[in-house]
Amino acid sequence: MNESSKINDILKNSLFKGIGQFLFPTDFYSITNNMTLKDVDYLLPYHSHIEVSTTIEVLEYLENVKTNNLIIDENGSITYQELLTFSKKIGSGLGKFVKNNDPVPIYMEKGIKALEVFMGALYAGGFYSLLNVGLPKMRLEQIIGVLDVDYIITDNEYLEAAKEFFSDKKIILYEDLIKEKIDEELLSNIRRKKVDLDPVYANFTSGSTGVPKGVIVGNRSIIDFVDNFVDTFGIDSTDVIANQAPFDFDVSVKDIYPALKTGATLVIVPKELFSNPAKLIDFLVENNITTMTWAVSALCLITTFHGLDYKVPTTVKRIMFSGEVMPMKHLNSWMEHLPDAMFVNLYGPTEITCNCTYHIIDRNRKYEKIPIGIPFNNEAVFLLNDKNELVNNELEKGEICVRGTALALGYYKNKEQTEKAFVRNPLNDKYIEYIYRTGDLGYYQNNELYFGGRKDFQIKYMGHRIELEEIDKAIGSFEGVLRVCSIFREEKSKLYAFYIGDMEPKELHEKLSKELPIFMIPSKFIKVEEMPLSKNGKIDRKKLEELI
Repeated sequence: MNESSKINDILKNSLFKGIGQFLFPTDFYSITNNMTLKDVDYLLPYHSHIEVSTTIEVLEYLENVKTNNLIIDENGSITYQELLTFSKKIGSGLGKFVKNNDPVPIYMEKGIKALEVFMGALYAGGFYSLLNVGLPKMRLEQIIGVLDVDYIITDNEYLEAAKEFFSDKKIILYEDLIKEKIDEELLSNIRRKKVDLDPVYANFTSGSTGVPKGVIVGNRSIIDFVDNFVDTFGIDSTDVIANQAPFDFDVSVKDIYPALKTGATLVIVPKELFSNPAKLIDFLVENNITTMTWAVSALCLITTFHGLDYKVPTTVKRIMFSGEVMPMKHLNSWMEHLPDAMFVNLYGPTEITCNCTYHIIDRNRKYEKIPIGIPFNNEAVFLLNDKNELVNNELEKGEICVRGTALALGYYKNKEQTEKAFVRNPLNDKYIEYIYRTGDLGYYQNNELYFGGRKDFQIKYMGHRIELEEIDKAIGSFEGVLRVCSIFREEKSKLYAFYIGDMEPKELHEKLSKELPIFMIPSKFIKVEEMPLSKNGKIDRKKLEELI
């Protein structure tokens, strides 16, 4: 299919649903005659669905579930109707003191109970933020410091740890909240104050200042993304969705909310199975999994240990991956074992609500590199150069920018960082319109959009976006470390830390593990006598890379 045919096919199937339905065919073709695929990327968000969503809050997903399907974790299962009841109980308890649009920090393991508290926090008029129980104390203190409330929700399993880590906070037990009586009048009064821009959750990402940033995402953004996500990939109530991602990681949003939207079965995979590929495969087979939206590293774990040669989860219909570049040999292994399944490369940072582009893998194509694809409905993805001009030339790199309803609300209580990333659209001087500057570089090749690395010192590692400066700051704070420079080798997917100091690598690793999450710990610590410098006096990263 030539470029002109592609453009007409895309626009007839999407733009015609919006403004196109009011055009005569001759007008349509005169408008599109001189367009390129890059123009289509920018124009597509102006289309709309024939059926316009009237959903204002994500709670309506839960309230409208009609199926008898289950949410399953390692401790049991509940129906969506039971989830609704328990969430209202928790909401009635929290609603007595949680203020409108205030955070509700939750220190619990991911699972059914956490989901009940998530929805309960929304019924109470607040938004939720899960504090991963695997995080070190210093990180937890930083996050709770940003959220700045005097309470935290936990359960009996983590009560003692919560007392230790949050000694100055009022600790509220899940087991007490679940005993509350539903106060419909209170819940109704709270709902009357809500609008679709109100926040739903805050997920924390690495910050260059050393303090993590809380990306806050609202109802409207989630609804816009999830409705399109479900429609694009055909997810429905017959599906069985396998959740791999932690609940403080935005990949889990693509499990939780499509399940709520469709009433599909949601299976929360026990995290210990990811250290045993054979048992993990058994679990997928036994639960008749159809949908896997997983991190690249989790998928590669199975193929690295030849799990698919042991057994194939033949019920799987679609596998979607994001966060890192998928190695072709691992993708090919999955595709060979699941010849009828759909495979999709997803791209997008947390700040635009999960993903903004997708590329469905073509089994008849030989890929050297997988494109990041085309925008989801109602999202525009385009490239800007250093002069804030639209990039159109093949192979010319520009910063990937996004506009549309799915943009996050910003960084919680962090005006400075929000204003750096969420900016006025330089291509629009007619009215106020915000875009998100991803910091990622992209380029067009054969009219397809590709990821072209990072613009700054932020990297993508183990599915997470990490600021190298934050790692350097943590290592540099240790007594005995004089200077440090972290480097990421994308082709090896390895993180290295070069340092000058007396501390031995093993000791440095142990100390850093108490301050940063495991995904921010370098693969290797390399002690050097001095840092090589460039002509302008900065650390010469290229010369350090030669030492690897």
